[in-house]
Amino acid sequence: MIRRIDLRGVLASGTPVDYRAAVPRADFDVEAAIPAVHDICEAVRTRGLEAILELNARFDGGTADDDIRVPAATISAALETLDPDIRAGLEESIRRLRATCARELEHDVTTELGPGATVTHRKIPVDRVGLYVPGGLAPLVSSVLMNVVPAQTAGVGSIALASPPQRDHGGLPHPTILAACALLGIDEVYAVGGAQAIAMFAHGTGPCRRVDLVTGPGNIYVVTAKRILKGLVGIDSEAGPTEIVVLADDTAVPAHVAADLVSQAEHDPLAAAVLVTPSETLAAAVAAELEVQVPATKHVERIRTALAGAQSGVVLVDDLEQGLDVVNAYGAEHLEIQTADAAAWAARVRNAGAIFVGPHAPVSLGDYCAGSNHVLPTGGCACHSSGLSVRAFLKSVHVVDYSREALAEVADHVVTLAEAEDLPGHGQAVRVRFADVAADEQP
Repeated sequence: MIRRIDLRGVLASGTPVDYRAAVPRADFDVEAAIPAVHDICEAVRTRGLEAILELNARFDGGTADDDIRVPAATISAALETLDPDIRAGLEESIRRLRATCARELEHDVTTELGPGATVTHRKIPVDRVGLYVPGGLAPLVSSVLMNVVPAQTAGVGSIALASPPQRDHGGLPHPTILAACALLGIDEVYAVGGAQAIAMFAHGTGPCRRVDLVTGPGNIYVVTAKRILKGLVGIDSEAGPTEIVVLADDTAVPAHVAADLVSQAEHDPLAAAVLVTPSETLAAAVAAELEVQVPATKHVERIRTALAGAQSGVVLVDDLEQGLDVVNAYGAEHLEIQTADAAAWAARVRNAGAIFVGPHAPVSLGDYCAGSNHVLPTGGCACHSSGLSVRAFLKSVHVVDYSREALAEVADHVVTLAEAEDLPGHGQAVRVRFADVAADEQP
């Protein structure tokens, strides 16, 4: 069901090993999708609401009527009919996420560089954001929370949300998604999915005003639309299929490891599920557990496809030191550490979207109620990018405030550096402010 990749002994050969290449990822070819998605984006740009309605009908079965905006009464009604247990779970997840987001919120910092010379690092929230919530293989209600809460904490004043219309729900987004919007006070919701939703946000189409930033995960068409429209609109990331890597030794419980691999394989046939371990015993036990657990799951074929894919595998290493090198090279979206002294190994991880420490912190905890955000970098981007947070919805602006005396203190340096770059106008912009002094000094 899941292949083995044996990296034991490769260090002894003395030949450099590219661990990132040794554990391949799913084929997620954004470039190949560009022509089709470009046509979708152009249709939305040039034909507006008419194009969105056609695309909704083609890909998602159409909306409830010709108004893609979900009525406020429908959003409120979804919350009123929400299962009380689901509501309780959402409320607790919101509470925990708000707590961590509040601690992330940065405040203005002013540095005094001399008398009358200050630079303030000011944080300003983005004016308007468009949040995308997938609804294809699963109605990802948790993504509503993960996008909305940090945006609200940052102080974003205008929030719009889009999610695909559902055939089974009268051409509206899934009612649980609508209920979560109501719970968070989001009343601007659009029944639009895929690339057309991103284009709607970027161009400002129909009843939806243009946004400044688009965030949220999605399929390859959503990711491709983000790439095409980046620059016209800000984006959070180009998130690909979900990934889990488990670094484990003999102390790990095989049933736990197998269940965690299954939990992420459940998302998508392209999902990556990887175990990195120096233990032959654990590798065999996890493989046996998968044979038992997978047939008992709801989405058997989807999970089997993901586990059997080239992007998944059991990676055997000489020891945990080599294992750490492998996981740092891979840069997983989700990384679990199930080893003895797990916290110490976790502290040495450099590249991961989120790290889950020990036997009682499965990835699914982070998907819902850990207080962390589950919109995370994929495809190895954790080596340079971070998950969604309050910072994603804030702009940094330097406010420079110098008195005449403070400028005079560095004026000669500015002029000298400007001339070194052959930009004399830069220097003159400083000289002109002291022209009266120069004139007074003339004999």
